[in-house]
Amino acid sequence: MGVMDFLAKVADRIPTVAKPAQKPSLYRRLAWTGIVLVVYLVMSNIPLYGIPEQQGGTALDIQRIIFASSAGTLMELGIGPIVTAGLILQVLVGAKLLDMDLTNPEDRKKFTAAQKTLALFFGVFEATMYALGCRYWQFTGSPLTGCTADWTQRLLVIVQLSFAVYLVILMDEMLQKGWGLGSAISLFILAGVARGVMWNLLGFVPGQVVYGFIPALINDPSIMLLTRPNGFPDLTGLFATFAFIALLVYLQAMRVEIPVTSPRMRGIRSKVPLQFIYVTNIPILLVGILVADLQLFAGLLQGMLGPDSKFLQYYNTFVHYISPPRGVVQSLEDPVRTLVFAVSWTIMAVLFGYLWVEIAGLNPREQAEKLVKSGLEIPGMRKNPKILESVLAKYIYPLTLLSSLIVAGIAITADIFGVYGTGMGILLAVGIINQYYTMITYERSLETYPILRKLLGEEV
Repeated sequence: MGVMDFLAKVADRIPTVAKPAQKPSLYRRLAWTGIVLVVYLVMSNIPLYGIPEQQGGTALDIQRIIFASSAGTLMELGIGPIVTAGLILQVLVGAKLLDMDLTNPEDRKKFTAAQKTLALFFGVFEATMYALGCRYWQFTGSPLTGCTADWTQRLLVIVQLSFAVYLVILMDEMLQKGWGLGSAISLFILAGVARGVMWNLLGFVPGQVVYGFIPALINDPSIMLLTRPNGFPDLTGLFATFAFIALLVYLQAMRVEIPVTSPRMRGIRSKVPLQFIYVTNIPILLVGILVADLQLFAGLLQGMLGPDSKFLQYYNTFVHYISPPRGVVQSLEDPVRTLVFAVSWTIMAVLFGYLWVEIAGLNPREQAEKLVKSGLEIPGMRKNPKILESVLAKYIYPLTLLSSLIVAGIAITADIFGVYGTGMGILLAVGIINQYYTMITYERSLETYPILRKLLGEEV
């Protein structure tokens, strides 16, 4: 029995969400999607039982965006275990280290089950390390054992976080199996970005420094709010938010069209549109996951090595320099950090862009095979996969490089200008909103014209 078979067998013994016997109406699916969103928001505001409220901490922006987490609450781990598990398995399958064909329904089912088991494992592991690392309490001496909390409190935190991860997995299954729309992963990321934007705009804590842009403006209309120190939201960030949203909407509508013809349809000519942002937001998402995991491990290492460890200090410095600054003032205060951040993110985005094209079946070879199987060919070219591959490579690889540079440049520049919700957050949010718009339009068309459902082979 292989590793994937073992993980899938374990998943079979874990309670799951059943697929609906009959596909619910669009409005019912929207209602269930809304309920899942409300449950997530409630969990994001329920503090963990057994930890000091004043030491719950606040998650770093990139962790909160990528993992949809909320520090000190049931959603402390957010979607992190699910995202990490899926990414690891996807890379292993794409690199052919795991022999699976994700276009095969049986292999796809096994992959999904294995991802569920691995996500639960990561959830329990991270929750355990949080408790052992004394994340919510104070150190009293040696690592792991020196903590102001007793083992009962720490065990209670592990149980709460692990159960919360399991609930998130169930909510994601519920949406993906047809009860709702999309996936809980995308929904929670979008909710986290929206919450971050509203906090930047309206956030206010009585008795403390004014945080949000509008409360700051009301508190003292005479102060200069074009730029603010300490990463506080300012007028520059507000204008940049609208500008980058408009730019992303425009770029996502752009296409590169390749002319094709179909001999089976008497040589009728058509075009295959390739999205200009060919790699979508995947490269910068993978960069964000990597940096967020490095930030996460900083807390775990502190529990294992102790806060005075030299290695931990070097590690924290490294993570600090590759983490995005917030706003123009922070970027100018430490130009070396800004430069290291920009260069490292650009290089990683390009590398992840090429990696994703290869492992996700977007490379010229697999695209050429799909064209041949569908009966399409490029006018003036022989119907040979190798020839088609060479032609497609002239489009796909330059698009991969260009789109990776574009999404990296947008995310980097947006963070430097202090975009509300972070540059990566806006990038992800616009893409997710576009996906939901396409999904809802598609479902409405099927309900309005039932004949389309039969033509497309959809279940009635």
